[in-house]
Amino acid sequence: METEILIVLAIMAMTITLLVTEIVRIDVTAILTMLALSWTGILTTSEALSGFSSNAVVAMIAVMIMGDGIARTGMMSRFSKAVLNKVGTNKTGILGVLSLSVGTLSGVIQNIGAAALFLPSILDIARRIKASASEFIMPIGFAAIIGGTLTMVGSGHLILTNDLLISADLEPYGLFAVTPVGIALLLAAIIFFGLFGKYLLPKSTSDSRQELTEQEKLMEAFQLAKNIHYYRIPSSSPLIGKSLEESGIWAEHHLNVLALSHEDHIDYAPWRETRLEAGQIVAIYGDKNRIDAFAETHNLESTEDHHIFEGLEDPEESGFVEVIVPPRSELVGQSIRQFSLRRRYAVEPLMLFSSGRKIEGDFSDHQIQPGDTFIIYGPWSHIKTLHHSDPFVVTTPFETEPKDRSKTIPAAGSFLLAIVLAMSGFSISIAFLTGALAMVLTRVMSIQEAYKAIEWKVVFLLVGLIPLGVAMQNSGTAEFLAGNVMGLVEGSHTIILLFTVGILATGFSLVMSNVGAVVVLAPLVVSIGTMAGVDPRPLVLLAAVCAGNSFVLPTHQVNALMMTAGGYKTSDYFKAGGGMTIVFLVVAVTFFYYSFF
Repeated sequence: METEILIVLAIMAMTITLLVTEIVRIDVTAILTMLALSWTGILTTSEALSGFSSNAVVAMIAVMIMGDGIARTGMMSRFSKAVLNKVGTNKTGILGVLSLSVGTLSGVIQNIGAAALFLPSILDIARRIKASASEFIMPIGFAAIIGGTLTMVGSGHLILTNDLLISADLEPYGLFAVTPVGIALLLAAIIFFGLFGKYLLPKSTSDSRQELTEQEKLMEAFQLAKNIHYYRIPSSSPLIGKSLEESGIWAEHHLNVLALSHEDHIDYAPWRETRLEAGQIVAIYGDKNRIDAFAETHNLESTEDHHIFEGLEDPEESGFVEVIVPPRSELVGQSIRQFSLRRRYAVEPLMLFSSGRKIEGDFSDHQIQPGDTFIIYGPWSHIKTLHHSDPFVVTTPFETEPKDRSKTIPAAGSFLLAIVLAMSGFSISIAFLTGALAMVLTRVMSIQEAYKAIEWKVVFLLVGLIPLGVAMQNSGTAEFLAGNVMGLVEGSHTIILLFTVGILATGFSLVMSNVGAVVVLAPLVVSIGTMAGVDPRPLVLLAAVCAGNSFVLPTHQVNALMMTAGGYKTSDYFKAGGGMTIVFLVVAVTFFYYSFF
């Protein structure tokens, strides 16, 4: 065995050990691997640093930017609401729908793009049903990877497979040659996590109090109601023609109106002099018994037709804040009525704490004192305006950026542009970087926001590990391993040969690119198949399919992208990904054995 091969094998063993044990952070491990290959002379400086110019790394950066841009529009948030409306809060149902969606999309676009598109929606759904995002992110990331096996253009290594077959004077496969096995693999993954996910996937172990969001802490501290109730004003209601103040909703019923519909617009925190009309829908907040009494007294009709108040109950678009009146505020000595709080900021004051007293209901004429504290509800865009004003100090942190739905079309168009370019023959890095730049140029996000969207830990993980694949190919390590293993199974039963091809492709995909794995294995597989007297074409296709069996380590682009968002450790991939790897191999090999041999 050559010295170079021994060194590469030693570095590979060190890398895998450090990734699994996480003695140091995985990105530090990757950088150490990259430098070790240079220190030992296995790679030149330019080869060791080749990860920085890698298509995969540039594509990853672009995908992060585009994913953040899409999330800013609230587009995937609306998708998540539609999913929940269809399947409810059942975790298995949600996992199945999202896995099928992202997997199907991965069949026609690059899996990293599909994963990035769905990531904001996964996080949003987990938040809405009060579940740990880690229960969804990894399985759906795996579905994105498997989705690449649905068509021969779903992933780069499958696209390359036909070229390799042609170069070996073998007939190429059609577009949907892998679709049956791809469907079987995707369904197997969904069933696997549906049955065993709760045992294999990590759950948050932190204190439940620490898991509460700032909104949940505020609601718990002040015992705020969680639900908003919607009523339509019929033509028979005595409210028609009255102003909100004349309705007595504040003074008599101690309730609050958060929004009121009009024919052409929505009033958030409507002004007290706003006149009520037949057919309007009113969003009321407060004690449920008081709301029922108010509705009965005024003949209001409960309605579920409140989609017009888009975002009113969405924590990403509206919520509660605690605000304090500072000593120098212009509000001191005035009342809310005199200051016209609702008209100025379109936010609804729900509670007032003054001189140690809690005041609810109608405190419109209360003379404001320094230190008075309000609990206010409204859209984040309105609260943001309030935050930058002098009269109040907003003490509740709110990191949620208001969704700019006016940017939905340019954001979606930019993403579609990237996909079209990728499918037109441009490299995925150029295509996706074009899409990212389009989002900046169309002002979906600023260039500074684009830079902030990049998760550098993930970038350096890929940058550091890509040279290991280069070293395995350049030094002949990959061919050495493949040749020796194939030599051991020569003359064995076909099923043994198939499993060997699948295991080799799987192993190579963890430490080198999927394309590199196929490039190394294809000629060896063709030779072994010919000598064994079996058709080498399906063997090469099996190797290409199993080159996507990249679940045990977070070295695949999709796994690297999802790792930080899910808060996973390498050991989590080793545990859940190990089971998925076995399922993948069994299903793929069984399918190929009965379909082609």
